[in-house]
Amino acid sequence: MKNNPSYLTVKDHSVSNETFKLIENIEYGFLETIPQPSLDKLPEYYKSEDYISHTDTKRNLFEKVYHIIRNLSLKKKLKLINSFSSEEKNLLDIGCGTGDFLKTAKQNNWTITGIEPNEQARKIANNKTENSVFETEELLKFKPSSFDVITLWHVLEHLPNLEEHISIFKKLLKPNGTLIIAVPNYKSFDAKYYKEFWAAYDVPRHLWHFNKTSISKLVLKVSMKTIKIKPMLFDAFYVSLLSEKYKHGKMNPIKGFWIGLLSNLKAMTSKEASSLIYIIKNS
Repeated sequence: MKNNPSYLTVKDHSVSNETFKLIENIEYGFLETIPQPSLDKLPEYYKSEDYISHTDTKRNLFEKVYHIIRNLSLKKKLKLINSFSSEEKNLLDIGCGTGDFLKTAKQNNWTITGIEPNEQARKIANNKTENSVFETEELLKFKPSSFDVITLWHVLEHLPNLEEHISIFKKLLKPNGTLIIAVPNYKSFDAKYYKEFWAAYDVPRHLWHFNKTSISKLVLKVSMKTIKIKPMLFDAFYVSLLSEKYKHGKMNPIKGFWIGLLSNLKAMTSKEASSLIYIIKNS
């Protein structure tokens, strides 16, 4: 694929302090993290006590805010998948972290399966879901057309071999099944405001950085169609709070809340929210 010149240079603020370039992909419009760590080195960049989606800790203001937002989001996510459920209600959640969404779905009569590469997070998730969560390799062992709904909540940006994974998801979905993808949006106001300090770049754990049209272009390649795009309003506050820390060395919750609010207000007209949920139908 041909690439445009560098879009931005960004630092890994949470683990390595290394810098990476973001290069625009002409075909799809997303940004690529360059260089991308090799598959054997990539797990090293997740080895941090501060990598919040792999723990259930509530040690500070940021972690407490994260868990409050997560609990509110769980209700919204459940309502969304329930609107696409069939009689069988088979759910696959990829990158399920510590398993709270799967637990919520199970309590609401979904048959659940999860994929989580991190051993610590997978262990926590399995304690909550009666051992319904597996290593990444299991993804290739599922039977085709097994799932009514497949979800990736802030996971697609972490996956290497992007086009290959999209093809796998299509294969695993039932005909007319639903793929739900939530990713950060680098065209949002908070992304433009914080620039290289925008926490949702999260290099090099985030290998790809999507705009509003790039997901639709990706799934169209395998004959899937985006039918709706929804904002994730809580993300603007969470991301802005962490971005303040990266930019100024401290949380600054009032400023972070204000930028998050401003981003959401601007997104009401621009439709460029900090994070977007793509609802995609199989055909």
